[in-house]
Amino acid sequence: MATAAVIGAGIGGLAAALRLRKKGYDVTIYEKNDYAGGKLHAIDQDGYRFDLGPSLFTLPHLVDELHELFPDYKKASFRYEAQRTACHYFWEDGTVFKAPATPELFAQQAAHTFEEPEKRISGYLKKSKSKYGLTKSVFLEKSLHKVDTYLSAETIKAFIQMPFLGITGTLNQTNKIFKNEKLTQLFNRYATYNGSSPYQTPGIMSMIPHLEIGLGTYYPEGGMHRISQSLFELAEGVGVDFRFRESVISINQNNKRATGVTTEKGTYEHDVVISNMDIHPTYHKLIPDLVKPEKTLNQERSSSALIFYWGISREFPELDLHNILFSENYPAEFEHIFEKKTLFDDPTVYINISSKKTKTDAPKGCENWFVMINAPGDYGQDWDALIATAKKNIISKINRILKINLESLIKTEYILSPQGIESNTSSYRGALYGAASNNQFAAFLRHPNFNNKLKNLYHVGGSVHPGGGIPLCLLSAKIATDLIKPAP
Repeated sequence: MATAAVIGAGIGGLAAALRLRKKGYDVTIYEKNDYAGGKLHAIDQDGYRFDLGPSLFTLPHLVDELHELFPDYKKASFRYEAQRTACHYFWEDGTVFKAPATPELFAQQAAHTFEEPEKRISGYLKKSKSKYGLTKSVFLEKSLHKVDTYLSAETIKAFIQMPFLGITGTLNQTNKIFKNEKLTQLFNRYATYNGSSPYQTPGIMSMIPHLEIGLGTYYPEGGMHRISQSLFELAEGVGVDFRFRESVISINQNNKRATGVTTEKGTYEHDVVISNMDIHPTYHKLIPDLVKPEKTLNQERSSSALIFYWGISREFPELDLHNILFSENYPAEFEHIFEKKTLFDDPTVYINISSKKTKTDAPKGCENWFVMINAPGDYGQDWDALIATAKKNIISKINRILKINLESLIKTEYILSPQGIESNTSSYRGALYGAASNNQFAAFLRHPNFNNKLKNLYHVGGSVHPGGGIPLCLLSAKIATDLIKPAP
């Protein structure tokens, strides 16, 4: 039987392994950690359960597709429910907006809260939907590095529409159609969904709100960790071999073909190799002798995150599953992250509380808070000092907006910094999304899902095409495995 090696059991690696298994390959996943899921991991601490990684779930059909590859295997259950509220927004002046997860209600209620014409808001959301529809086939579902992608009718239609998609201007410029600066800030926030700045990323990124407001947000039964664990259980059930605590130290090659991998425990021959490792360490550590695509590898990294996981000893009915407490100076916040490579004193604070949906995630009468701010990658900053200052600033902001004394309510704490993210997941500099999308050509500069220098080597995950985040990582696996012939 033809064999395949997958390096890394992140969401992209799991998806690639399942798709190759369906194609008849004998698949082995080599994973340096003792768990599957990559950033989609979780911990239990002092009676609280915390999802460590991504907290927003969109496009659930991409996970369903993987389970449907093996209809006879039913043990890896995966269920989810649509959310009525996309996010709960807070500003320092007392403005609060509980954003509905449907375009019609969003436009109606946003018009009332922000005193903007409902027609202008609904028109923006319709354009967001149109941009997504025009570009998803080209930029998200196909390789940008294959000639036949550019010969399809869909591609030609998308490129004809390019002047109207916001390629030349920034997302902030696109969102300036709103007179209310808070509404502009709300839509600018979507740049962070690919780790970019709204003042640099192109206006085409205004398609991202459609994912959340048009197509809906969802909550997996059992939390976000259930996404990766259901795929891990499915993969195990259909015969994928997992080798945990076995780091790959090189991708082997002969006559410009990948021939297998060498780990700390031995050398293994394989017909196909897929790297789910970040593209930067893949080249520098696993294939150091191969000519490196320097322009791609040297792209600006996306933002990272500083996350505090707090066990809170009371409940907050005014908060929802997803909550945003906005900075008073958004441009300065992104300037600090991307230009100064440091944290801003008044950061935008995101609070995710999964115990709102899964009551057992916290003791009775308590909540599990995932408190995150956007951060630069690790460039050698004094993270101990930055973390200490950020904690004070975050608590102060929450206290001002919610009018509480949060510090006395924190009963347990776990902290994840850019350094920790890089250590746990091999993400270069702790970047959450690989390269940033801070210019109009960023999509074309991402590494392809195949290797130009080494046949039989493919790449998946957030650091390659089409980008970071759960949906795009899953799509990267589909694009890569579609390029691989079924096992003979």
